Amino acid sequence: MRKLKKSQDVESFIEKNKGWKMKKNRSALQKSFSFSSFNDAFGFMTRVALVAEQMNHHPEWFNVYNRVDVVLSTHDAGGVTEKDFKLAKFMDSVAG
Repeated sequence: MRKLKKSQDVESFIEKNKGWKMKKNRSALQKSFSFSSFNDAFGFMTRVALVAEQMNHHPEWFNVYNRVDVVLSTHDAGGVTEKDFKLAKFMDSVAG
């Protein structure tokens, strides 16, 4: 899969998709999701995990109670690709 250039494609995605930003010192997207409870956060992670497995594209994430911090990058491409955009949009739709 083609690596996207940081400039136009990624900046355009960030402008159109609330909360996403570039991770410092790395070609990756990041976002922090907050939920009303641990169960809601874990449910989000479960729904995303099922889709990520189908996509063969797995997020880096960290969960504490009601918060899930996510980093998306396509490792074999060395940066952000369309797969990251697709998974990010799915995460936003599941998070509500």
